[in-house]
Amino acid sequence: MARTDPLADTGQDLHRFIAAYREHFAQDLLTVREPVGRDQDVTAVVWALAAQGRHPALVFEQVQGLDTPLVTNLFASRERVGRMLGGVPPAGIHAEYQARSRRLLAPREVSEGAVTQVVQSEGFDLASVPTIKHFATDRGPYITNAVVIAEDGEGGFGNVSYHRSMLNGPQEIGTSLHSRGHLWRMLQAAQAKGRPLPVAMVIGAHPLFMLAAAARLPYGVDERQVAGGLFGAPLEVVRTPRHGIAVPAHAEFVLEGVIDPEARAEEGPFGEFTGYSSDRSTNNLLRVQTLMRRRDPWLLDVVGGNSAEHLNLGRIPRESEMVEKLKERFPGVTAVHYPSSGTHFHAYVALKQSRPGEARQVMLGLLGWDPYLKTVIAVDEDVDITRDEEVLWALATHFQPHLDIVMVGGLPGSALDPSASGAGTTSRMGLDATRGPNFDGIRARLDEAATARAADLLARLAGHTDRPLP
Repeated sequence: MARTDPLADTGQDLHRFIAAYREHFAQDLLTVREPVGRDQDVTAVVWALAAQGRHPALVFEQVQGLDTPLVTNLFASRERVGRMLGGVPPAGIHAEYQARSRRLLAPREVSEGAVTQVVQSEGFDLASVPTIKHFATDRGPYITNAVVIAEDGEGGFGNVSYHRSMLNGPQEIGTSLHSRGHLWRMLQAAQAKGRPLPVAMVIGAHPLFMLAAAARLPYGVDERQVAGGLFGAPLEVVRTPRHGIAVPAHAEFVLEGVIDPEARAEEGPFGEFTGYSSDRSTNNLLRVQTLMRRRDPWLLDVVGGNSAEHLNLGRIPRESEMVEKLKERFPGVTAVHYPSSGTHFHAYVALKQSRPGEARQVMLGLLGWDPYLKTVIAVDEDVDITRDEEVLWALATHFQPHLDIVMVGGLPGSALDPSASGAGTTSRMGLDATRGPNFDGIRARLDEAATARAADLLARLAGHTDRPLP
């Protein structure tokens, strides 16, 4: 049966996406109509829901001190991400993301869009851009959904990437390029020429554009083309008035300006994906020259810290790439999972080994390809790697430390890893928790018929008692 996509007709507009999602998946979108504060209250609600095992999309209609509704937690659920990608189940996200993202489509320039409804080139104050404080340890309110676009005039391509940002003045923003990625490379090139780097910061856009902005690409490949692949249609863009940078036509806010390679701004600490507030920053200064927005903008926030949303948004594109690479090279790999418990530093891989030592080879491949990873645990294909307790069971019953560990040191790691050296180097480890060829043991199991009878019995008991079952 063909898969239907109730979100397919939302175009590239966040407001239409939320309206359609509310219509078709009302149980997965929670609207908070009571007033909440802008100092940590939104994060506290997300944390309280997560403690109950709930990760709905959230719409806060009244945030004190903001003139706009606030939308957040969109990426906290993998089921929801699968719906964004056409209705695939969580297990199909990797393949669907890769298939779509490989179909690069150049953006289509349009003359106007929602983000051109209000354009201010002078006399504006960035205090009008809504921001909230996420953690008590944050330096202040932060823009967590700051997607920075820069273009290489000579190469004819652009780069799109996330960078935590906070207001530094009426027309200045402090931001960090600590990942030392492609935007950092472009800034260094501008500095060598003795000039600032023109950029545009997008704050709020359709979720598929946000997923594209998190893509892992070679230098020179444009994330805006990946967005087209995810949409299945070219990303509609407008040009910013001063520097002519192509930005999503239906964004909520766009800030156009320049990053001065010589200027510095105080920024951090900020609650990062590690679960720690980090003050590691390049302290770059963005001078804003143009403010663009729609007439009825929303603040589309990304929950900071080691929230499910923050981790999924950064992780799903990387997982998709890793799974594709591993399965191409090692056909015995059946699944790869980056658990939230390990932030971006742990991964689990399940495989059906065809020869001794294959698990080690797979783990070394994953540790070599992904610069964030510190630990990989390999298990057999019948272990559910989406459940930490299953992986820990495999580790407890299959792993011998003196035989099944692979370790290498002195490798580049994440700049935000609080355990890394001052130079940012880290060690990496593979734990082989597969059974191996000489394993002596048979896994205890139940017949499917017995499991079905038990489920039926419990369902009938639950329907004939006023008290929940223990």
